[in-house]
Amino acid sequence: MPAISAHDPLAELLPRIASGDRDALQQLYEASSAKLFGVCLRILSDREESEDVLQEVYLTIWRRADRFDAGRASVMTWISTIARNRAIDRLRARGPLAYADQIDEIEIEDGAPRAEALLEASQDSAALNHCLSELDERTAGVIRTAFYEGVTYEALAKRLDTPLGTVKSWIRRGLLKLKGCLER
Repeated sequence: MPAISAHDPLAELLPRIASGDRDALQQLYEASSAKLFGVCLRILSDREESEDVLQEVYLTIWRRADRFDAGRASVMTWISTIARNRAIDRLRARGPLAYADQIDEIEIEDGAPRAEALLEASQDSAALNHCLSELDERTAGVIRTAFYEGVTYEALAKRLDTPLGTVKSWIRRGLLKLKGCLER
């Protein structure tokens, strides 16, 4: 995949964070914490647990900022993936009966620029949306739900009343098609 050419203002913070700059971490937190908290809360449906996971996410970012590769993803994509994975790990640690229903009616606002606006402004987002539009509606829908809303595959299968293996296959095939499209 070619390097991302659009200016990602958050990408300038990661090398500073990797070198131990606490102010850069604070700036990243202010720009992204509402979005990441929303990802955690949608998956966990528990405010206190989501706050704990969010703290783990920023510790992970602090420790692994040197591993960020702007050629592979935007900063928001990278840190959202970390948040999603940490929240899913916490959900799995609860056990198989702990999957909660999605929270739809929560509004969390802060004064920082909205993470969605930063993500939509980037060129890689436009390319991804273009490639998503080339997928069939069902596949694009399950990928958007799983990765943008942070819904686990298990919860998605339950929501669609579809076997888990089928949902995983749809997502796997869709991601392969997306990868091919993005490499063009």
